[in-house]
Amino acid sequence: MLVVVKVGTSSLTDEAGALRVPALEGVAAEVAEARRSGHEVVVVTSGAIAIGAACLLGTRPTDLPTLQALAAVGQPLLAGAWGNALGAHGLAAAQILLAPYDFAARQQYLHARQTLRRLLELSVVPVVNENDAVADDEIRFGDNDRLAALVAQLLGAGLLVLLTDTPGVLGADPRLGRRASLIEEVADGDDRLAAAAAGPGSERGSGGMASKVAAARMAAWAGVRAVIGPAERPGILAAAIAGAPGVGTTVRARARRRRLPARKLWIAFALPASGRVVVDEGARRAIVEAGASLLPAGVRAVEGVFGAGDAVEVVDREGALVAKGLVRFDAEALARRAGTRSADGESPGEAIHRDDLVLLAVPERAPGGTGSSRDGASADG
Repeated sequence: MLVVVKVGTSSLTDEAGALRVPALEGVAAEVAEARRSGHEVVVVTSGAIAIGAACLLGTRPTDLPTLQALAAVGQPLLAGAWGNALGAHGLAAAQILLAPYDFAARQQYLHARQTLRRLLELSVVPVVNENDAVADDEIRFGDNDRLAALVAQLLGAGLLVLLTDTPGVLGADPRLGRRASLIEEVADGDDRLAAAAAGPGSERGSGGMASKVAAARMAAWAGVRAVIGPAERPGILAAAIAGAPGVGTTVRARARRRRLPARKLWIAFALPASGRVVVDEGARRAIVEAGASLLPAGVRAVEGVFGAGDAVEVVDREGALVAKGLVRFDAEALARRAGTRSADGESPGEAIHRDDLVLLAVPERAPGGTGSSRDGASADG
């Protein structure tokens, strides 16, 4: 089995942001054991910014240039620590720096897959991190959770393991004094996931449980089983591979017919929505029932400021989420075309082409069922 294991900043660093070498070595030992059992493993690691901050400043700043500079300082230290820890078990490590947008362009996607697959063929453990030092967008906490899900889909992994500092997804927030039982296994659309996922991340860079739930759902949509579990539990990787009960929260993979391809996974989960497009009932039915493109004629309102090529949410007049896609006009141009069937005698073209549109509409609840969350409904391919 090919396994992608992601380790967060809060699991690898202490309160001051310094690297916890024994914790990293513990994960490396579990990776080595999985390799000895015949599994291929890719590690997705966070921690570069926290480590750089601990080395230079002692505190984590908020301005982007400093965050990028700290990532550049911390990344070689982090990669070296992984290399040493895996090398102690006779394993070679390779540093791979990616960003989620590397999966949006077809050639970048193919090159990344080719390199990672060749490394695995050479019995190397790829150690992946987001390329924060040169990111052209704000560094967002928790992106490595989504990056791990994208890597799992990219390589056709059988399992995504998201290691964190909690037992998994809990049924209540223990910080509020409520009894918090572990949710052991769910489908990606289970309402309990959305209810339990809210909450802040750590100051050292964790995206929090919401980010991990989003990544687990993303993996499930790609047909990859996901486990959210405690990094400090001995043998967690082997237990997750074996499907042992109670190892954390397992999010079951979707059936093959309901899985999304890589590009639509990116649109649905990795790209932030820059605005919303409100559509009429006819357009909603065309998208949901016929898999059609969104035409300007069906647009009733435009919300937010966005440019051509940005991701936007498509909602009905009641505000219910219908889809998400890459819009072909900026907000001002689309607002001018809203409700029109032609411009100067010519077709205004699609507002969002069906190839750039991911259906997220909620199906009707089945009798006695748990229903589905907004992003766990019908999936088009």
